[in-house]
Amino acid sequence: MNSDNSRQKRRPLVSRWQERWYAFIGMPRALLFGGVILVVMTVFTWRLWNLQFVQGETYSARADEQRLREITVATSRGIIYDRNGQALVRNVPDFNVVVVPAYLPEDGVEREQVLRRLAQIVDVTYSSARILINDEPAPPGLVEMLDEVTLAGYYQPLMVKRGVDRDVALLVAQEALTMPGVSVQVNRRRDYSYGPLVSQLLGYTLPIPAGSVDRYRADGYDPATDRIGMAGVEASYEQWLRGQKGQRVIEEDVIGRQIRVVEEPAVPVPGANVYLTLDLDLQQYVEDRLLEGMADPKVNSPRGVAIVMKPQTGEVLAMVSLPTYDNNLFVKGISTQDWQRLSEDPHRPLINHAISDALPPGSVYKIIVASGALQESVLTPRTQFECLGRMEVANKYYPNDPGRAQPFYCWNLGGHGWLDVVGGLAHSCDIFFYKTGGGFEEDRTRGLGVAGIAHYSELFGLGRPTGIELPGEVGGLVPTADWKRLTFGEHWATGDTYNLSIGQGFVLATPLQMINAVNIIANGGTYYRPQIVHHVTDAHGEVMEQFTPEIVRELPISPENISLVQQGMEGAVAYGTAPRAQIEGIRVAGKTGTAQYCDDIALETGICGEGLEQPTHAWFAAYAPVENPEVSVIVFVYNGGEGSTVCSPIAHDIMLHYFGLDEAPADEDEAAL
Repeated sequence: MNSDNSRQKRRPLVSRWQERWYAFIGMPRALLFGGVILVVMTVFTWRLWNLQFVQGETYSARADEQRLREITVATSRGIIYDRNGQALVRNVPDFNVVVVPAYLPEDGVEREQVLRRLAQIVDVTYSSARILINDEPAPPGLVEMLDEVTLAGYYQPLMVKRGVDRDVALLVAQEALTMPGVSVQVNRRRDYSYGPLVSQLLGYTLPIPAGSVDRYRADGYDPATDRIGMAGVEASYEQWLRGQKGQRVIEEDVIGRQIRVVEEPAVPVPGANVYLTLDLDLQQYVEDRLLEGMADPKVNSPRGVAIVMKPQTGEVLAMVSLPTYDNNLFVKGISTQDWQRLSEDPHRPLINHAISDALPPGSVYKIIVASGALQESVLTPRTQFECLGRMEVANKYYPNDPGRAQPFYCWNLGGHGWLDVVGGLAHSCDIFFYKTGGGFEEDRTRGLGVAGIAHYSELFGLGRPTGIELPGEVGGLVPTADWKRLTFGEHWATGDTYNLSIGQGFVLATPLQMINAVNIIANGGTYYRPQIVHHVTDAHGEVMEQFTPEIVRELPISPENISLVQQGMEGAVAYGTAPRAQIEGIRVAGKTGTAQYCDDIALETGICGEGLEQPTHAWFAAYAPVENPEVSVIVFVYNGGEGSTVCSPIAHDIMLHYFGLDEAPADEDEAAL
């Protein structure tokens, strides 16, 4: 009983404790549960506020970085046309394969599979770590290219191979779903429709050189994809032709595929179109005729130049330089074999010989000497010199010893007799111009002298580039007494002046400089800067820049004196050294030239040197009609012999074609049938 009572007494104690506990946790249960919920919500709210407001911009930027990407939108390079609107170059699709490193698989095995498959498709090396070529490390493969990617370029396209074939590009695009991070960029590349015919004028485009990357990047270029003009008009008008790229923000999925365009902050602007003064039909004819003349078995020359211009404006209608090259070779990357062939050719097909070849101009130069001598009153319309085919110049150290006298010859060893300045030019008499330039004591002729010849040579544009809109132009050389002393440590001799007076010795000029000198005579004394670009338009055809004829100077030579030179040049065609240039019904004025030379090529082949008769270049320059010159022509043939027999027929046919006289009338064609 006592034990039972004690248990009954203890039970209420436990029950009261439990009841208190249950009361404690039971009575305010809703309140407690609500408190817990409040705490949790507070934590979530704080976290949400922290994410959205405190770190919201950071996470938003990271999210946008993963799904949004700003890309540069390429634009079309401007087109180059001839004067008649004929396109000389066009833009065609160019496929480049790229990889965005951030989108490649993170798993190493999957990543390797993608890269090996890509290397197989586009024919590049997966890894060149252990490959040697001629004991030198091979160019980096895909693995090495990716290893060099910095954090800044992690989301930027890495160029794997540019200019892949269309079929390869399609295959890469088809397999892009199984190759995350790999894609094809479609750009535009140049296609030169007429290749070698105008390559010396148009030039070509190339990727940005490694040494110039920083400079071009600062100008808005992308060194990985952009090409720049490296020669010709492509180079000199790069800033006009390049256009302005656009900017576009796109949304991508997890493997880098574009979903949509979010915005376009900058719209691409196509490059400007450049219209040349060139006449494509005339250019083709001039090249064909020059090639024919050079290939003549009696000539067999490897190099030549022909230029056609408008003497009243300075516009270039045709400019042919041979040998030439196909500028399409540079579009996709020139092969080692082709580059070696072009670069090792001694006649340098990669340069424009019309503006970059400094040569002895021969007797064409006599028009400058005659103009200066007339203006300085060294010659008058009545002045005459006798040509006996040879003249003896006394040695100043042994004036009384005829055996030590130096002989100077005329090309016509039989002599020309007595000649005035018109006859001297018409017959290209060397003796006449020896005396005109260097003087002759027996005739009491003072001569124009080296200083006078140099002065008028510079007025005619020799000794410095003409400024035509083409890169690579050289200035040639106008020698002086000071120049010879500084260059060779020797004094200028009278014999040097004699040689200079006939376009020999040290004087050097380009074909463009010499036709420009002829233009000055043809138009009455105005020096126009040679012009190859006529105007520039935007993509819609609106003229942005009009290039009008630019007068460099009016030469200080009287119209009467220029008229005498004109008469001499017309006489050269009518009865002198260039009868092959005559055109029935059209008055033609011209000047032949035959210039001795001895360059490195001639020395190596053994055709010149001490004791040998020197080989000669052939020259001829002309304009027509004399009374109102419309066209001027110059022809140069390397090692061609005499200008009168080699170059004047070529120039004759070019002018005949220009005036449309080489086409037989329809009734004559029918009669022939």
